[in-house]
Amino acid sequence: MTDLTIRDAAQGDEAAWRVLWAGYLAFYHLDLPPEVTAATWARLMDPASPLKARLALRNGRLLGFAIHQPHPSSWVAGDDCYLEDLYVDAPSRGTGVGRALLDDLVALARARGWHRLYWHTEEDNARARALYDLYAKSDGHIRYRMTL
Repeated sequence: MTDLTIRDAAQGDEAAWRVLWAGYLAFYHLDLPPEVTAATWARLMDPASPLKARLALRNGRLLGFAIHQPHPSSWVAGDDCYLEDLYVDAPSRGTGVGRALLDDLVALARARGWHRLYWHTEEDNARARALYDLYAKSDGHIRYRMTL
């Protein structure tokens, strides 16, 4: 995948990111208010925000993203990193883009001294789980989320 570039999101990526973000939301059958999408993009661009995005591009075309945030941990004397959203557009799935985004984030985590990288996915997302199982097996935890 030498023709694939992975880099931090930049202000000029907003329109292309929004197209992928809409695909991501559709994949999970979610409908977020426009102000949430705008706030997410604003956080991604805010240097003070821990929320960041790595983008995968081929020939200048955005194919996928990995939105992540490092944070302090109570389980290690340092930071962990939560991979909040990983998405690859449908035509690019199975071509190594998701793996490249994960490899990039693992390298970034090691370079920045983060102790652990973790993520969640839907239980029935077999395609993503096949990729994720190459990196780490499920630790048996079940996620609970309360909307406030």
